[in-house]
Amino acid sequence: MIAEVSDVGEAGAASLEVRLASSSDEVEAAQRLRYRVFYDEMGALPTPEMAAQGRDFDEFDLVCDHLLVIDRKRGAGAEGVVGTYRLQRRDTPKFQRFYTASEYDISKIAAFPGHVLELGRSCVDPAYRTRMTMQCLWRGIAGYVFSHNIDLMFGCASLHGTDPQALAVPLSFLYHNHLAPESIRPRALPGLFAEMNLLPADSLSARRAVVELPPLIKGYLRLGGFVGDGAVIDRQFNTTDVCVIVKTDLITDKYFRHYDRTATRNL
Repeated sequence: MIAEVSDVGEAGAASLEVRLASSSDEVEAAQRLRYRVFYDEMGALPTPEMAAQGRDFDEFDLVCDHLLVIDRKRGAGAEGVVGTYRLQRRDTPKFQRFYTASEYDISKIAAFPGHVLELGRSCVDPAYRTRMTMQCLWRGIAGYVFSHNIDLMFGCASLHGTDPQALAVPLSFLYHNHLAPESIRPRALPGLFAEMNLLPADSLSARRAVVELPPLIKGYLRLGGFVGDGAVIDRQFNTTDVCVIVKTDLITDKYFRHYDRTATRNL
């Protein structure tokens, strides 16, 4: 589940910093932010334990790195957390499995010989849904990619709603224009598979389709991203998920110049 960020004003950007969580208090602050966005705002269905604690959490939180956007005006630590992204590398002693495997057959990604990074659980406080906040998150991810020599990153990204027919334009656009190469293509698991090829390619307006795509998915596509075959309906989160894959060797030189290796500080 990935929450979306809108492109709005830039006020307060100078006080923002991006870095990895360095304490359990900061991880818990990220979980509380996720709960406010996913459950209070977006209407997802929490477990009784989550509702009692006001936190979104699972077993992956213990083995992942937590990227944070912090507004120093609110505080230098947990009290300043206004954005988060959860990152999991395959080449760590704690690694057991990928979250995405609960929705997709990712055996081809598992067989990929390079360094692999899974992205997920991203969200931003409503008051900070600015272009600059999203840029901070992307800069943090870029720094993480450089620091750990990541060759491929992937994760589930969401479109709002659980009716594929209502999402036929963006789903079909992704299928016809951005389907991943067969060698790394995930496929939605049997029983969860929802067809993305709902409209013929020649009936689609690319301009309309791009407008209907969530900002986060558009961000992945700007990096040269692909999608897997099949969407997955996530009724707990009231979303339709697609699996997004980015090979870092396909990211443009312009991107690398913008999010350069100086972004590795604190990552």
